[in-house]
Amino acid sequence: MPYKPPIPNPYPGLPILNSSISHPETLVALSLSTTNSPDLNNAARRPRWQGLIEAYRPYLPVTATTPVVTLLEGNTPLIPVPAIAKLIGKGVQVYVKYDGLNPTGSFKDRGMTMAISKAKEAGAKAVICASTGNTSAAAAAYARRGGMRAFVVIPEGYVALGKLAQALMYGAEVLSIKGNFDRALDIVREMAQTYPVTLVNSINPYRLEGQKTAAFEVVDDLGNAPDWLCIPVGNAGNITAYWMGFCQYHQENKCDRLPRMMGFQASGASPLITGQPVMHPETVATAIRIGNPANWERAIAVQQASQGKFRDVTDAEILEAYRLLASQEGVFCEPASAASVAGLLKVKDEVPAEATVVCVLTGNGLKDPDNAIEHSNNPLKPGIEPTIEAVAEVMGF
Repeated sequence: MPYKPPIPNPYPGLPILNSSISHPETLVALSLSTTNSPDLNNAARRPRWQGLIEAYRPYLPVTATTPVVTLLEGNTPLIPVPAIAKLIGKGVQVYVKYDGLNPTGSFKDRGMTMAISKAKEAGAKAVICASTGNTSAAAAAYARRGGMRAFVVIPEGYVALGKLAQALMYGAEVLSIKGNFDRALDIVREMAQTYPVTLVNSINPYRLEGQKTAAFEVVDDLGNAPDWLCIPVGNAGNITAYWMGFCQYHQENKCDRLPRMMGFQASGASPLITGQPVMHPETVATAIRIGNPANWERAIAVQQASQGKFRDVTDAEILEAYRLLASQEGVFCEPASAASVAGLLKVKDEVPAEATVVCVLTGNGLKDPDNAIEHSNNPLKPGIEPTIEAVAEVMGF
């Protein structure tokens, strides 16, 4: 092949992508518009997010000497979901608060940054929790970052693999018992009273203090509180924390109304609906597979004060919402999170016209890959020959 001399650069002083291409008409030069380019030395920079304790310090029980243990949690997106809003109609606007984008993939990080920071301030060397999975991951990550040991007690066979993997990788000492979450919680409560370990389940008041910041963010994003807040309910700490946050912001004149708090439990684990503990809770939504919520009385108080409701949703309804969020909205949450959307769709006729509704998505879908594969209704197409023709045929071309 004869030698071709390099093509002259039509923009002297600027690099070109390829100086020896055979088609000069495709030449591309790298350039900056002097008209639109900012003065990089004087450009205003977006304030760096430093975690929710720093963002909401005036509203939290911390002092200048509190050793803040943070993974820069919080600041999660409030995402419009028009396909779900269309199913409700009536001009209703629906958003999802996607807390699955926190550092360990769930809303638990909000409470754990506070609980671990305060434990460290008190001189704790170890923390303990019972968990269906998300709490164990968050407790392990924050405790290890804070230089503490983390003990997590889980119900054997009922923790999603993604969550168990997190706890192990973060360095928690994972203790799997032959019992359910409620029994695990009984054990860790007694352990914390008897041994030198700090309990970091949601009965720890600092957990709720951290979790209330999600309500602050919702108001900051919308400019007001929503008309409805739909939320999955397991141990009932998060619904309590959201109400705390909305009430505190209302008292500070950050919003001029309070939302109706609509809590949704899985039908197989719905003590707040039946009015009595469920001895053997069962649901595909393992994160809310809890039969005796530690924050039961608080949750009832929230429901009454907000004129809200508790309703149950079946596993089939949860899985349908789970698939809908992913396939129509591009939001992949874990099954328990989808209970909020399943519940909203179940009571859609009760939603006021023109209402603004926020559904809380508590955890990331990657937490539970087994359920995603099993329930996607979108089977893998294996065994295709490695040719364009074979691939095109399977694609329907």
